[in-house]
Amino acid sequence: MIKSFLVCGLLIIPLMGFSQQNDSLAEPIIPVEKVELLKNINITFDMRMEFRAYTFRGGDNDYDGIQFQNGHTALGISGKLHEKVNFHFRNRFNKDSNVQTLDQLGSNIELAYINVKASPVLNVFLGKMSAFYGGYEYEFSALNVLEYNDIYNNALAYVTGAGISYEAFDNHTFGLQVLNSRTMHYDDLYGDIVAENIQEPVWPVAVVGNWRGNFFGGKFQTIYSMSYSNEVKNRGTSFFTLGHKYQNRNLTLMYDLHYSYEQVDTKGIMTGILDNDQIAEDVTYLENWLRAEYSFSPKFQALLTLMTSSAYGDVTSGHDHMRTSYGYIPTLYYSPFKNIDIRFYLAYIGRYYDYSDYAVENLALSDYNKNEVRVGFIAPLLLL
Repeated sequence: MIKSFLVCGLLIIPLMGFSQQNDSLAEPIIPVEKVELLKNINITFDMRMEFRAYTFRGGDNDYDGIQFQNGHTALGISGKLHEKVNFHFRNRFNKDSNVQTLDQLGSNIELAYINVKASPVLNVFLGKMSAFYGGYEYEFSALNVLEYNDIYNNALAYVTGAGISYEAFDNHTFGLQVLNSRTMHYDDLYGDIVAENIQEPVWPVAVVGNWRGNFFGGKFQTIYSMSYSNEVKNRGTSFFTLGHKYQNRNLTLMYDLHYSYEQVDTKGIMTGILDNDQIAEDVTYLENWLRAEYSFSPKFQALLTLMTSSAYGDVTSGHDHMRTSYGYIPTLYYSPFKNIDIRFYLAYIGRYYDYSDYAVENLALSDYNKNEVRVGFIAPLLLL
């Protein structure tokens, strides 16, 4: 008994001293009048973890694999600083944290911007943000996309700059951005893989415009965009996207059409096909993306994603088709809880890559395919 009292005494004395020290503080670390600000702060923690079983067939590189994977892990903080000023920050832990030479942030910092509400219909965005590209594939967070089509799988989505959105009419909003076209200087990005006529521009800039339309009480929506960016001096990329969405009761259909003409290849697909230690030039990418979602009940949802992507290059003094990729992703979601969004899923991912006769005969390439089954969970958690 005496021993027990002594132990308790030794534990309580330091706590008493700690309490006295706190009582002696002139002010608490977080002033009482500032605690109310926490009501305007949101903290999110997004997770996607999966168990994967996959195969690769084609050429001389057949392989199989099984593994657990943290597909997406991100911490986000957003909040209202003022009645007209909001901020947004997101750190994606699955990305490289090395500071980029152009925008001076790591690739893992996807969002770091403020939103100033200049008027009831005009918003101003300043900082590192997502580009105003169109289409519904791009609207989904990477948390909810198991496999992107080729363009968005290789596009630079988060860059630094300034933008505005203007609600010109009811249900119609227009956006405009002026952004850096990349996060790194050209030499750091491409190294020794250069072309003779490629030079660093004074400002690698991208201009992006979009239109969001809402029709028939929200049953039909659109996100169209067009952009031009110059990654190198006097040569650029023209990118157009037409996104459409139909929603009625338990069914949602989305269709995107993407077209990108690149005087210097920014996606790297054609450069990888040619594999001649030079950046590919005069490249075109054309894509279709379709997603259907159907909700059987509050707990069960099924979706199917279909996509194609075609690559063209000026390799024989013409507009030559080089490769087409195909993809289909059937997925089943199960949401067992009412008050928290945690979804368990089962998905199959099939990707097929077909090369043109020219690529097969002259570049020694061959068709290949990738097949994968995933079982996992998706959890966009609101912590505060």
